[in-house]
Formats: sequence, structure tokens, C-alpha cells
Amino acid sequence: MNNLSKVFIAELEDGRLIEFVESVQPPRTINEKWVLIISTLAGCPVKCLMCDAGHYFKGKLSGEEMIAQIEYLVKDKFPSGKVETDMLKIQFARLGEPSMNINVIDVLKWLPSRFIGVNILPSISSIAPKGFDLFFERLISVRQNTYRYKDFQMQFSIHTTDVEKRNKIIPVKKMSFEEIAVIGEKMYREGFRKIALNFALMKDSPLDVNVLSKYFSPDIFMVKITPVNPTYSKLRNEIESFFNAYEEDKNYLIDEIRSAGYDVILSIGEKDENLVGSNCGQFIVSHLNNEYKLCDGYTRV
Repeated sequence: MNNLSKVFIAELEDGRLIEFVESVQPPRTINEKWVLIISTLAGCPVKCLMCDAGHYFKGKLSGEEMIAQIEYLVKDKFPSGKVETDMLKIQFARLGEPSMNINVIDVLKWLPSRFIGVNILPSISSIAPKGFDLFFERLISVRQNTYRYKDFQMQFSIHTTDVEKRNKIIPVKKMSFEEIAVIGEKMYREGFRKIALNFALMKDSPLDVNVLSKYFSPDIFMVKITPVNPTYSKLRNEIESFFNAYEEDKNYLIDEIRSAGYDVILSIGEKDENLVGSNCGQFIVSHLNNEYKLCDGYTRV
């Protein structure tokens, strides 16, 4: 029985399906850190090469529909509605690219008034698509005002420093590294978390430290490396993960990045989360609709 994470599937009034997650991160207990992961879109139009959510897209969610996910998870664990944890992390990262939904900004503004006295940590993860300047302008404003004296986690998922391969992995128009750097610099507040550059690193997708150093200051940006989680899209596209949940022996790359001045997090995660289907890139609805079943993911659905 998995006690780390739980995935919920909800059908909206108009018949669209969404998913949301609650989890703990060992060795911390729920009283120390509790993580909620909500959807911002019903599916996702981006179609990242390794993601199962890209085969289903039914539009963006309203602010009320995002808040409803949070409230459902809170009431499920804390029936009184009062969250008792040292840190409540809310990730806008289950289904959908958050910058494609301006309603995310309203939810970010709402959070501090809902969770008074709670140490909340909002987390935005973006592939930095082109054409959503208004979202990022308002996100910077929220960071500089609503969360001026609070922690805030901002992550750009770029996956490789090779521009051509990045275009293949994320097949939509995207900001350049220069443009991402400008936004990151505006989002960063000294004394708080650095802006994360996320790499779900594949064996044939390089992470060139020289490219990192050219665009991203290690005083402002840090590097997060994750495995490519088991998904049907990963299998279909014959993707091999540089790191996976069964090995951690490629520290030479981490040492190289650190030698350039960057903080590095190798986020392998728990194997059970792959089996539950709660990890990034996994989509339970896709699993349920697939005749072939993976042996290293979704087995506890």
C-alpha cells in the first residue's frame, strides 16, 4: 500500500477530466511538509515527447476549478479545513502548462488569504512557451508584491541545452535561453530560493555547462536533474533516461555543473510514485485507455 502519494481523478460539470495529487516527501511526515499538485488545464496541448498528458486537451480551468482541487485535498486530509503542517507546498504542475492559463494568477493571489498562518510554498513549473507575455508579467508582479517577503518556487523545464533537441522534446514555440534568463532574474529575490532549471535528462540530450554559464548566473539559477519517468510516451518514442530510479552513479555530470558554481539537486524520487502514477509526465486517464500496460509505472492504479 502506497502511503506517499495519491492521485485523484475528477469529472467537471462539463464532462472534462482532470487529475490532482497529494503527497508527502520522506523522510518528512505530513506534519512537516505536505505537497498538493493541481491541474491548470484539462490535459495539455504541448505534447512533450515523454509526457502522457499531451494526448488529451480540453481547455483551461477556471480559478474556481483550481481552488476546488485544493479544497478537496485539504478536506480529505484535514476535515476541519485547517491545515496543520510546517510547510504546505502547492504545485501548479499536474496537467497543463500554467502560463497558458491566466487564471493561475488569481489563485496565487488567493492562497495567502486562505491559508493564514500557514507556511505556504507556491510552485510554478513552465516550459516557457512563446506568446504568453502577459502571464509572466503578472507572475513577476505577484512575486514582487503578494510574495515579496515569502518563499516562491519558480522552475523552467528546459530538459537540454541543445536548442534543436529542445525543440524536438518540447514541440511548441518557446522562449530563448536569453528570454528565460531575463524573467528568472526578475522573479528572483535575494535570500529566497533560486530559480530552478529543470532537466528530465535523456541519454542523447546534452547538458552543456558552457551553455548554462553563458546565459544563467549561478547566483540566481540552480540546476535540478530528474529521471524521465515511466510513461507510454517514453516507451513509444524510445526514450532512455540518463538517470533513473534504480541508479545514481552518474555523479561526474553533477560534479561538473557544481564546479561551474551552480547548486544542483538530483531529484530521483520514490519508486512507488511511478507505480501510483503520480510523477511528472504520468496521466492516469492515458493509462486506463491504453490496452498495453507498463510494468514499471501505473501498476498500483
